[in-house]
Amino acid sequence: MSAAQTPQPVTAAENRRRWQAVGVGLVAAFMTLLDVSIVNVAVPSIDRALHASPSDLQWILSGYALTFGLALVPAGRFGDARGRRNAFVFGISLFTVTSALAGLATSPTWLVIARLLQGAAAGVVNPQVIGLIQQLFRGPERARPFGLLGATIGISTAVGPLLGGLLIAIGGEEHGWRWVFFVNVPVGILAVILGWRLLPGRPAGQVGWHRLDPVGVLLLGVGVVLVLLPLVQEQQWQTPWKWALIPVGLAVLVVFGLWERRYARRYEPLFDLRLFSFQSYTLGSILALVYFGGFTAIFFIFTLFLQMGLGYSAFIAGLAITPFALGSAAAAVLGGRVVNRFGRPLVAIGLLTVVIGLAATVVALKLAPDAPAPWVAAGPLLVAGIGSGLVIAPNQTITLSEVPVGQAGSGAGMLQTGQRIGAAAGIAAVGSMFFSSLADSRGNWTSAFERSLLLATGIIVLALICALIDIVRTRNHHKN
Repeated sequence: MSAAQTPQPVTAAENRRRWQAVGVGLVAAFMTLLDVSIVNVAVPSIDRALHASPSDLQWILSGYALTFGLALVPAGRFGDARGRRNAFVFGISLFTVTSALAGLATSPTWLVIARLLQGAAAGVVNPQVIGLIQQLFRGPERARPFGLLGATIGISTAVGPLLGGLLIAIGGEEHGWRWVFFVNVPVGILAVILGWRLLPGRPAGQVGWHRLDPVGVLLLGVGVVLVLLPLVQEQQWQTPWKWALIPVGLAVLVVFGLWERRYARRYEPLFDLRLFSFQSYTLGSILALVYFGGFTAIFFIFTLFLQMGLGYSAFIAGLAITPFALGSAAAAVLGGRVVNRFGRPLVAIGLLTVVIGLAATVVALKLAPDAPAPWVAAGPLLVAGIGSGLVIAPNQTITLSEVPVGQAGSGAGMLQTGQRIGAAAGIAAVGSMFFSSLADSRGNWTSAFERSLLLATGIIVLALICALIDIVRTRNHHKN
């Protein structure tokens, strides 16, 4: 295994074409990541239109995340082996079709199935985008496209409720939720056409189907499902026995690791465990897992607080998160440009800024309890968003910096799988704190939001500790 190669000169035409290819990938990534959060504000409308049960609504929201995480590593490996263009076009085609099916749903079951397939399609697409950047750019060149990808992640996650609320306002309470899904269709069709034209084709050497590690795919899939299921169903499954699935899932993942080690003796494995020999990849993956546990939960509880607690519309609830999105987008682009100069300390500064911004949000709400919450929280959330932009893109650049191009898809898939598991765990933990605090305080929504936001902030502090450990270990290594 070798580190990233030194950048080679490219012609103006080649440079233009590779940026066009990355542009198509970023649009697809935005669309698929947007659907993680855009549906949240549509839940009340879906409930009224389809007469969905609480369990149905939970699966409409969490089923997407479950199958998203399930598909990432196998899809990344497939793209590495059989060509990223093939995987990208298939994934975005499936995403477009299932988005249309979701918008046409006439029953909760129909919508749940469409969302499960839509999530799997998103899981096919996303590793190809990161693998494409690894393939088309080398060394320090990757910082800029990864910065743009980080901005895309930050904007799509934060702007989802705003766009969802806007579409519902335009389409009306009865049918507006359908446009949350239909909006993907024209964009998806365009992405399929441009993706086929602009993305690089199959690699010269082909890998046989029997070498795509079907046993590894099965073991990883079972392990991820067992870990994610009790997290995404935390509110619906009341039995404490659900938590027994997590250690069973972790045991299956251990078996997956043993199998991959054995399989690697003869063939290219689904995921090469030797990637964890790189400190940058190991600590960066852990940091991403923990950070997404706190980062994603913020939008979940803030939307609940504003809509259900304070009675704001879906559009206003989405608009309130816009400062975070704007700060994140601007800082991600900047972070992508300077990450090669500052390294992991830049990520630590970003994490500290997020912590300060979220803590300031709690203080601001306490100091001005009678003022409109969206206005009170706007400034602190802008600060937190700026910090977040200095975390996601730079950490991704550093984490994948030593991953060989031939393993870029599977390496990115495992990184994103950790992010999805972290997000599910964070929403489960912070959401549980929110609802238990709401019950303990007899319906005090502000108190419940403040307590759960402090828990999310504490999770991000753990990510900051991971970054500091990496900084100390790197400096000690250089001294020796």
